[in-house]
Amino acid sequence: MENSAGIPQEVMVPPIEGVAGGGTAYGWVGGGCHGPSSLSQSIDPTEVPSAELLHVWGMPSTANVGPQETPRPLEPINLLAARNERESVQIALRPKFSWGRNGVAGVVQIQCSDICSASGERLTVGKSITLRRVVPILGVPDALVPLDTPIAQISLFPGETTSIWLSIDVPSSQPPGQYEGEIIITATKADFESSAECLAKAEKCRVYKELKNCLDVMEPVDGRPFDEVVETVKSATTSLRRVLLSPIFSEYYSDNGLVDVMEEDAILNLSVRVKLSLTIWDFALPATPSLPAVFGVSDTVIEDRFGVKHGSKEWYETLDRHFKWLLQYRISPFFCRWGDGMRVLTYTCPWPADHPKSDEYFSDPRLAAYAVPYSPVVCGKDTAQDHLKKEIEILKTKSHWRKAYLYLWDEPLNSEHYDNIRSMATQIHAYAPDARVLTTYYTGPSDAPLAPSSFEAFVKVPMFLRPHTQIYCTSEWVFGNREDLVKDVIAELQPENGEELWTYICMGPADPHPNWHLGMRGTQHRGVMWRVWKEGGTGFLYWGANCYEKASAPSGEIRFRRGLPPGDGVLFYPGEVFSSSYQPVASVRLERILSGLQDYEYLKLYASRFGKDEGVALLEKTGVYLGPEHYTVDHLPIDLMRGEIFCACRC
Repeated sequence: MENSAGIPQEVMVPPIEGVAGGGTAYGWVGGGCHGPSSLSQSIDPTEVPSAELLHVWGMPSTANVGPQETPRPLEPINLLAARNERESVQIALRPKFSWGRNGVAGVVQIQCSDICSASGERLTVGKSITLRRVVPILGVPDALVPLDTPIAQISLFPGETTSIWLSIDVPSSQPPGQYEGEIIITATKADFESSAECLAKAEKCRVYKELKNCLDVMEPVDGRPFDEVVETVKSATTSLRRVLLSPIFSEYYSDNGLVDVMEEDAILNLSVRVKLSLTIWDFALPATPSLPAVFGVSDTVIEDRFGVKHGSKEWYETLDRHFKWLLQYRISPFFCRWGDGMRVLTYTCPWPADHPKSDEYFSDPRLAAYAVPYSPVVCGKDTAQDHLKKEIEILKTKSHWRKAYLYLWDEPLNSEHYDNIRSMATQIHAYAPDARVLTTYYTGPSDAPLAPSSFEAFVKVPMFLRPHTQIYCTSEWVFGNREDLVKDVIAELQPENGEELWTYICMGPADPHPNWHLGMRGTQHRGVMWRVWKEGGTGFLYWGANCYEKASAPSGEIRFRRGLPPGDGVLFYPGEVFSSSYQPVASVRLERILSGLQDYEYLKLYASRFGKDEGVALLEKTGVYLGPEHYTVDHLPIDLMRGEIFCACRC
């Protein structure tokens, strides 16, 4: 995110329209509502400990930290993570007094250090460690707007709590152990620019000293016993010297050593220091997710908002950017557009199967499943039938063909819809008998009842569609709070013939069931994947991640679709709405989806060692999840469950 030194990173965006009409999601008020405190004129934050000016405390990632969140005591933050896992926490800030101007309580600087182990291994800021500001949408904390690292500045407002979302991505090769670091929170002057420049310079000086000390310790190596000298030390020496001689440090070169950093010490001694500890466990989450979680991305929304013509170079680039960005969330994106009667064109790769990009997409280990288009994505010379045959004949020779599925129709309602699915699937299976056709449904055909009751008819859909569907993707809404009904559907399937049960959520189920609506509890968001694991589904589908109303500019107003629960179909926002960045902005809900998918891996690991029944018993014993209406509202049971799984499986 571009930001010149010393400029606080504000989030100035248009209001966001909600389901019921207009809305000021960002708490915009008329000028003068936050009048400057008379006391602020006499407060110099460079002379007063920051702890006397603002509250600082930690909150778990499952907490919805709103503007009226009350302060808590500041305690060290302790996180637990496997390799190839992301773990997040929130740091809440609330001013005690105003020391700023023009309705701003004051400006604070947030400085994050690398986190290091005793053996010198580290996770670096900006690469493994990111900071984002939690911005309300319709008054609910949701958008995660990136902040500069390692130093960022934000404005606080009187009587309002602001949350910073800190995420740590642990590489799969990271050595396990205990890692320590800190976040430094410093109140700055209203005319903060000079202070920011001073701290930025002081930070560079601090890094210079650290690097030079490291270099002095490692050199020279000549003459030492061989067992004291390893190739990694030589490599590190070369790297450190290259960094040390970088032009960024040229202003500190002098015969008398480093510049005086007393001013840095004076400022930092007034700061609030949040201790951060991360325990990295000695196992890694698989690179390829165990649960195929396929999420739709509307290509028409992208075309309208970003002004890219279907099939143009810019169109391919924009879709490619979205695809690559979404892979970090352990989800398998597919692009989609709806036709008549809920017929849907879905595809994971916009390029045809004979393009090099196709193998690049489908061979990516982070992709668990991919959608093969039934019709051409971009019109060419081939007929639709010839194109489908060509695509399938190329793909079925690839090792990644096992990931492929064809999603043809969304929620068929009558015999005509079901007949269309049969016809399309027959054509597909003529080219590849082992092709997997996915059908989403929540009811049987309304004009041809399959059983006396609606649920019995729902259960009989596999019998009605066989052998034209292999992935039966059912709505969680139909099951309600009766997990036993899931077993009835599973009993109808023929896994020996490649049939499997996936589930999906769309609009329903409603509160208190797990879902991803705006305003639901954090554990409710995370609990969607607990439910999937316990019920035994082997895949999951979500209809849309960017399905806001039409806009003609990237920075245009975000409007949720009318008639849908707030947030339904929207899991990330265009970056241009919040800044000049073109990278999408994740929602808090998307981060919790990632956490839930990571929990799924923990539970799968535990069940592989001790059996599914023992895994269910652990979920219930720790109080994490007993059923769709009974799950934890607190974060502690989640860490207890994860800790028990690690301790049981580490040997």
